[in-house]
Amino acid sequence: MQIDLDALPDHAAILKQMLREVVTATTRQHAELHAENDKLRLLIQRLMRHQFGRRSEQLDADQLQFGLEDLEQSIAENQAAQDAAAAGQDPQRQRREARPNRNHGALPGHLPRYEVVIDVENYDCPCCGGALHVIDELRTEQLDIAPAQLRVRVTRRPRYACRACEGAVVVAPAPERAIDGGMATEALVAHVVVSKFCDSLALYRQAQMLARQGVTLDRSTLSNWVGRACWWLTPLYDMVVSTVLSSTKLFADDTTLPVLDPGRGRTKTGRLWCYAVDDRPWCGPTHPAAAYVYSEDRKGARPAGHLARFNGVLQVDGYAGFKRLAGDRAGDAVRLAFCWAHMRRPFYDFYVSTKSPLAAEVLARIRELYAIEADIRGHPADHRKRVRQERSRPIVEALHRWLQDHVGRVSAVSDLAKAMRYALRHWPGLIVFLDDGRVEMDTNVVERAIRPHTLTRKNALFAGSDGGARHWAIAMTLIQTAKLNGVDPMAWLADVLERMVSGRTKAHELSTLLPWNWCPINNVELAAAA
Repeated sequence: MQIDLDALPDHAAILKQMLREVVTATTRQHAELHAENDKLRLLIQRLMRHQFGRRSEQLDADQLQFGLEDLEQSIAENQAAQDAAAAGQDPQRQRREARPNRNHGALPGHLPRYEVVIDVENYDCPCCGGALHVIDELRTEQLDIAPAQLRVRVTRRPRYACRACEGAVVVAPAPERAIDGGMATEALVAHVVVSKFCDSLALYRQAQMLARQGVTLDRSTLSNWVGRACWWLTPLYDMVVSTVLSSTKLFADDTTLPVLDPGRGRTKTGRLWCYAVDDRPWCGPTHPAAAYVYSEDRKGARPAGHLARFNGVLQVDGYAGFKRLAGDRAGDAVRLAFCWAHMRRPFYDFYVSTKSPLAAEVLARIRELYAIEADIRGHPADHRKRVRQERSRPIVEALHRWLQDHVGRVSAVSDLAKAMRYALRHWPGLIVFLDDGRVEMDTNVVERAIRPHTLTRKNALFAGSDGGARHWAIAMTLIQTAKLNGVDPMAWLADVLERMVSGRTKAHELSTLLPWNWCPINNVELAAAA
């Protein structure tokens, strides 16, 4: 507000009114500047935490172990030094000394054993000189390893001829190969695929590992193997995708996949859409599975096409494409259930940066809800619904009233107000879990399915083409689904490839190869595939 100081009125009432207006305008400007400064300060702290701090919202047990590893190594080093210093002491005394209790692991019975006999040098009695005889033995077992070793499979096909008919030569037909004319067996091809998409070993690293054993292969050769394997596995991939999308309760999310775009001399950002099913938390009948589908962009038409025949509960984040999908369907054909973890995250970020008591209050109430979920996980859907109605609903309704009361009391431009508005805007989808025991509070199922892809993406940098990106979708779908069902992906893929290539499993029997139906023919083949 501009005031001409040389033309101030003489009337006291007018001057008071002008003063009130100036103070009000100044207070408003100060409040806006203060909110803007808080926002910038929060942004700086968030960027600092993103750059130098831990990324997750809680310290995972595995991450805690990383911090303890070096300490354990130092303790072991000191213990080894003490053992060496006491080497000349009484062995019985060393055994009596306290040792830290550790989980040394168990040795499974199915592992092959080999024996090493350590015998005495003299069979004469040290007392009387008589002959010693065996009365017992002390037996200990240790876990050993034989480094992975390549081997060559030699296929022999004898040729037969008739002495009476010199022109007749009989030989068994050559078996089909996954790599026509190539040197790789199905087990080796499966090893390459799993190493890249499950263990995040880029093909150039695998080529280096093979070279250490004297086998020199170009990355292009390994890429050819992966492409051909994905061609053979495409029918099984299509079956997994159709099985997942036929579910009535589905998790959905997407993640980026850089794809080389030679025409522009750089990479483009493709998308991997992940659709997951996991009914184990409520004892449902469906087997867990995760299906990846590649698309060149993130347009809303992509998930709409994937889910064209889907009817049921779709648990997602706040992506607008999923909202349009549900809005375009008649009635409640697609019902969206939103994620409490996504709703919670901005409150957590704001609390970490500002220690706001308002954000802490929201986090505390959400923590109560997750404590209830931990108690009912693994129970039938009806039981989960009943407990949620009795224990969770009062907390949720109280939180809703609290958010409505406080959203107008904080600066509208602050991140806390944005977090509150996000929660209120998505509230109908956030409370779906209260009335449906099958629904989870969050989308962590699909988040966990996507997580292995991020490390593979980081190591491989990008997919070489749209076709290569589709291979990512095929391999990730089959590997992650196998892992969700407790199946070793290496043994499973090797056996599946061998059966499909040899023709022992027909097209109409393909369902028998799904991870939850698969049974190796015998343990010998399973060991060979592994």
